[in-house]
Amino acid sequence: MSTDKNIAPIKLELLFVIAHNKKQAYISSLIQSLQSNLQFTVPCKGTTHLILNYLGLIDRPKTLIMSVIREDQAAEIMAVLQETFHKGGDYKGVAFTVPFSSMIGTLAYGFLSNEKQVKQQ
Repeated sequence: MSTDKNIAPIKLELLFVIAHNKKQAYISSLIQSLQSNLQFTVPCKGTTHLILNYLGLIDRPKTLIMSVIREDQAAEIMAVLQETFHKGGDYKGVAFTVPFSSMIGTLAYGFLSNEKQVKQQ
């Protein structure tokens, strides 16, 4: 009979960041340095691009960065992003999190949560 038992899971969240294309790599590496193991980047446009077109102004391209982060590190990551956004210029952006409610498999969970040990012996 095995005496292994699962460690209580750390909840995960999805972090969404909208940033300028020029700073996408910087912000992505910043999030990765705070222990996010999975990120997706997607080009996006805001709702203001229609108004800017009417005025003859050029819309600045944006990128949506989606990252899986641990709930216990969300406040720290949001604080670092807020500090970065306050630099102004191309560093401006929007960030928010939503709960990651479904996860199947301890190995996948261990990778996403950056948990080195998913079973306790």
